[in-house]
Amino acid sequence: MSYVDEVLELVKEKNASEPLFIQAVTEVFESLKPVIEANEELYRKEAILERITEPERQIMFRVPWVDDKGQVQVNRGFRVQFNSAIGPYKGGLRLDASVNLGMLKFLGFEQVFKNSLTTLPMGGGKGGSDFNPKGKSDREIMAFCQSFMTELYRHIGADTDVPAGDLGTGGREIGYMFGQYKRLRNVYEGVLTGKGLTFGGSLARTEATGYGLLYFTKEMLACNGIDIAGKTAVVSGSGNVAIYAIQKATQMGAKVIACSDRNGWVLDEEGIDYKILKEIKEVKRTSLAEYVNYRPNAKYTAKEAGDKMDHGVWTVKADIALPCGRENTIDLEDAKNLVANGVIAVAEGANMPTNLEATKYFQANGVLFAPGKASNAGGVATSGLEMSQNSERLSWTFEEVDEKLKNIMISIFHAADDAAKKYGMEGNYVAGANIAGFEKVATAMLAQGVC
Repeated sequence: MSYVDEVLELVKEKNASEPLFIQAVTEVFESLKPVIEANEELYRKEAILERITEPERQIMFRVPWVDDKGQVQVNRGFRVQFNSAIGPYKGGLRLDASVNLGMLKFLGFEQVFKNSLTTLPMGGGKGGSDFNPKGKSDREIMAFCQSFMTELYRHIGADTDVPAGDLGTGGREIGYMFGQYKRLRNVYEGVLTGKGLTFGGSLARTEATGYGLLYFTKEMLACNGIDIAGKTAVVSGSGNVAIYAIQKATQMGAKVIACSDRNGWVLDEEGIDYKILKEIKEVKRTSLAEYVNYRPNAKYTAKEAGDKMDHGVWTVKADIALPCGRENTIDLEDAKNLVANGVIAVAEGANMPTNLEATKYFQANGVLFAPGKASNAGGVATSGLEMSQNSERLSWTFEEVDEKLKNIMISIFHAADDAAKKYGMEGNYVAGANIAGFEKVATAMLAQGVC
């Protein structure tokens, strides 16, 4: 049995109750086989694969807070500090009822390679809580965030671990957490990213993940002789990433004709209006069903009980698919629908929204496929730029940040493209991204000894 297969079996045995983590490790290890085989003796002796799949630290704690009725509530908080070989831990804080340790290990593992690809000095981590901010008052959210940070502050810092926002954690939540950190530590430092512009935040951070997705997608298409202008696209999700992906795609001359939320999906053959989407989702914070009140020619379809998340979006005929929602929302059936409808490119704007079967189907059918750890890296890249601005006590213009983001995303594509070509897998951007991310981290781990 090869070293890769040995460690994969070990990971499955030790983490049997964590399918998302196992899925992420399996995808990466399948890509890394030629790299590991070329250096197997060294990597085995130094236990690189065992070390890179075991978090450096896992922190779990209770989060008690008082709701508006005076009732004490208790949630569970987490921080998984996965790997710090190339910089302080960096990764978001997810607030959602589905959060558990296995999910955060999957996200933290992916973050290690994603951060490596940005070329910025950031390690990988992830955290959050099973607290759901939806339907909570501002006071309740503040109470939770302050309690959450009252424990988390012991484990983070500008040169140790720099959390950011993620699903359920926006500017409001980051602001409350930052205020509590400052209060507890009596220091003003860039310990969180995604902050408000008046207290250390970066221009273009809000747009970064969606914009970065399109910068990557445009470069991938261009390097394969395809112009994004004039193409049609479908997007899953209608949150931050989806909104700004739609905006940038529209600016590039593409037409996004469908998007979704957890309750259903909307088809607008004239092109989704991202301004209306922002009004519905960021101002009114309501259902996508409201879209047809603004655009009567659009059609909204509610998700019925038992329907798969985002399934309807993937039945629409389009050139490009941009999954920007949750993990594993494109399965083999969805992939077959997309290929049958003529999709030429799939670029992930979320963390692993395509399962392994669907990914392989896309690749086998000649679809250009961009994995989230590469195409979704715009958010963390701009978080890294926010860290730089905080360290220098500077604030860059929107144009400066956007230009740096664009260059980073283009460089990520070429790093993945070059790595795939180097190991005889031209066009396999999944393998290329995994290899390019891994080689940098592994080299740093080897240089630092057994730690």
